[in-house]
Amino acid sequence: MFNKKPNKPQTQIDSLIGANTIIGGDLNFSGGLRIDGQVNGNVIATPDKPSTLVLSEHAKVNGEVSVTHLVINGSINGSVSASDYLELQSKAKVTGDVHYKTMEIQLGAIVDGRLFHDSPEAEEKVLAFKSSSGNGE
Repeated sequence: MFNKKPNKPQTQIDSLIGANTIIGGDLNFSGGLRIDGQVNGNVIATPDKPSTLVLSEHAKVNGEVSVTHLVINGSINGSVSASDYLELQSKAKVTGDVHYKTMEIQLGAIVDGRLFHDSPEAEEKVLAFKSSSGNGE
């Protein structure tokens, strides 16, 4: 439990939003969250801490989602950001842009938006080159 690396998934589900539950408003959480119902608002995990969000096949989120690890089998109408891992299961439907570091997509998953691969390694490898005038100066 202690000395956990930030890139390890949160394996424990701390909270559940039931199938017949509708939440109106933004939802901020830490740890693990499973949604079987509907959220009309943003779902945001505490930054810089491991978090896992699981959306069942009946789950629906109308808003932005930002977590460390994200497993989708339901639908999201809004932008998605998974800072470490994103899994789109067969019944997943995302309408919005998707930012991810690592992604797994199963046959049948739908993304209606743009995919952005967030790679800190690519940013570290950017080099500045001196321009040469080619006239021997």
